[in-house]
Amino acid sequence: MAANAALASWQTSATTGLSTAAAHDRRQIYGPNVLPESEARSEWGIFFDQFASLPVGLLTVAAGMSLVTGGLADAVVILSVVAINATIGYFTESQSEKTIQSLKHLVTPSAVVVRDRGLTEIPAAEVVPGDILVLKPGSYIAADSRLIEAQRLSVDESALTGESLPVNKIAAPLTSPAVPLADRVNMVYMGTLVTGGQGLAVVVATGRFTEIGQIQALATEAQAPETPLERQLDQMGTQLVYLSSGVCALVFGIGVLQGYGLLEMLKSAISLAVAAVPEGLPTIATTTLALGILNMRRHHVLVRRLDAVETLGCVQTICLDKTGTLTLNKMSVVAAYVGMRRFQIADGAFRMGTKQIAPQTCEELVKLAHVCTLCSETEVERQDTQYRLRGSSTENALLALAFSVEVDPVQLRADYPVVEVTLRAEDRNFMRTLHRTSQASAQCAPAPLCVAAKGSPLEVLAMCTWQMRQGELLPLTEKDRQRIEVENDRMAGEALRVIGAAYRDIGEIETEHDYDTGLTWLGLIGMTDPIRAGVKEVIGGFHRAGIDTVMITGDQSPTAYAIGTALALSRNGPLEILDSTHLANLAPPVVEALVEKVQVFARVSPAHKLQ
Repeated sequence: MAANAALASWQTSATTGLSTAAAHDRRQIYGPNVLPESEARSEWGIFFDQFASLPVGLLTVAAGMSLVTGGLADAVVILSVVAINATIGYFTESQSEKTIQSLKHLVTPSAVVVRDRGLTEIPAAEVVPGDILVLKPGSYIAADSRLIEAQRLSVDESALTGESLPVNKIAAPLTSPAVPLADRVNMVYMGTLVTGGQGLAVVVATGRFTEIGQIQALATEAQAPETPLERQLDQMGTQLVYLSSGVCALVFGIGVLQGYGLLEMLKSAISLAVAAVPEGLPTIATTTLALGILNMRRHHVLVRRLDAVETLGCVQTICLDKTGTLTLNKMSVVAAYVGMRRFQIADGAFRMGTKQIAPQTCEELVKLAHVCTLCSETEVERQDTQYRLRGSSTENALLALAFSVEVDPVQLRADYPVVEVTLRAEDRNFMRTLHRTSQASAQCAPAPLCVAAKGSPLEVLAMCTWQMRQGELLPLTEKDRQRIEVENDRMAGEALRVIGAAYRDIGEIETEHDYDTGLTWLGLIGMTDPIRAGVKEVIGGFHRAGIDTVMITGDQSPTAYAIGTALALSRNGPLEILDSTHLANLAPPVVEALVEKVQVFARVSPAHKLQ
């Protein structure tokens, strides 16, 4: 649907927005823009849940039978055991429930919308269909919306699709109506975050009608199976009822046949039935699980129900999300190829092979850091000795590289104020900036103006006729270009996001063509969402315990395969990966067979996870 058609269908305008009265009427129709929450467990509900098991029911029946036959002391002891069991379970689950409910109210998101011809900030819960959302870096997207304007807009959709890189958005209509969620580039979705650029979008779905609302509905409909302990206790209770009933009936019948009184034998049979019930078993199980919850809480893990702890002890396969779970969900520079040499970068340390180097001694790395600082949309604010960055994860990662080379971005930008910015466009996959040398640095600057460029390696490389190697400017030969292209392919094969960088010192600009020729090639920068520290060791521990590991991610197959290989997810044999875009067409038996063999599922939608 075209942007104008979307506006017309919701009877709204990008310039005037909805009126306050119209917004009120629509809120009455569509309800508040909140996801339906499962009803919180009441205190009484938590308490009565402690009695919902067959062993506890048997103990309660045994206590009643003891009272009938005059065994008051036995009844008191049995009921005390039941009460202790219920009290332990109640207090443990009640504390977890209160903590979980309190977390829901920590943040109240807001949204900037066009209302009554002006910009208004309102709580996200008051957004209605037809509202015009104003999108800026850092904006929380309050509802599913169709873009009507997009200027270099990028959105972090990792929470919805698992895609670790920001997604570039456009306002143009899509060519096909049947497009996967992750490829709907003219839509923005509730729960995602704007990382760069600006835009306007008309709200088309709120609350439970949003994509994330439908995901929540799917998760709510999924029925949790009985835990192994519940099945075993129920099985034991059933067998105990049949066995004790048979034995008690046999004892009662034999006693009556031998001439004993009916009441006397009835009391004996009931006493035998009571004795057959293991009074301590429920309390032992509850106490053990409660201790498990307390131990996990010390490790900052909240467990809502006791039986969840027992389920963890029976796990045979663990399914793991990639972005933000196995990885940091934060882009980092891990490699640089400058001067025809490759450097590995980790935690601010630069290595070439096994040798660690000081990056400040490499003129190519210093110049590369300068380009990353100058040719950037990230805003940098210095607070005492700390820096605050506001930009996309990719731009912030490049600034972090500059920090590692001990470049002061605030001072460098003051020395080279920006004159002109050329941003990425549909026909230009690179960014270019023009800077003028300030009066303070004019004496040591090689020229009054400089151009900095970064972006698609091949497009930046095409603008270059020189290269910097060992601090010297040398002609960029065809053989050099081929070496750079091979290294670019190699980095891309390692599932890195690769960026090329170049610069040029020039005199006064005569034509715009001066931007595009005669640049000096600096090098390639390889970035990735790094694996969390200790994750590989944890997965190795799972494998030693006989537990299989499966990664489920919305990322592309090459990225997913590289992460799966680095983590050694396959316990036996080579790593198997499946692109999940074809799962919808497979029969359930085929899916079950694949699950047994595949360790990495890529391009997975939320519905696929339940499938």
